[in-house]
Amino acid sequence: MFYSGDLAVAFSEAWFQEVISQGAEGVELVLLEEVGGRRQKIIRLYIDHPKGVTHELCSLVSGVVGRALDDAGAYEAAYTLEVSSPGLERPLRRRSHFEAQLGKKVYVKTRVAVDGRKVRQGVLREVGTDEIVIEETGREVRIPLGEISSAHLIYEFE
Repeated sequence: MFYSGDLAVAFSEAWFQEVISQGAEGVELVLLEEVGGRRQKIIRLYIDHPKGVTHELCSLVSGVVGRALDDAGAYEAAYTLEVSSPGLERPLRRRSHFEAQLGKKVYVKTRVAVDGRKVRQGVLREVGTDEIVIEETGREVRIPLGEISSAHLIYEFE
């Protein structure tokens, strides 16, 4: 959360997505990372678009978000804004992200052990309302979506 005058503004993925949507149609914010201390913040935005992510699109999003942050007075100190594609091993955070990767190899880390382990790697076989199913060494494992702390695609070179 940051303060602009007397107004407290939620500094959230939803805020960033709203800003991005106003300036760049069809762009999805896949992941927001904020690192650094009070003196120097780094804000990383990983974006996607149905037609792919180009350098020009990253530049457009960077300009739109940078102006919005400056207008809101989000940071008193310097910050660095980085905008890029999610890459080959894209993060999986929402059900729609998992649905788009059915049949592909994924890495999943859970908050608590599921069937005795917190880390799984296998082929994503199903995406249900509140769980995913991964096939790992010939065995299916059901993982509740609410227990996933991080997940990403495992890119396999052919």
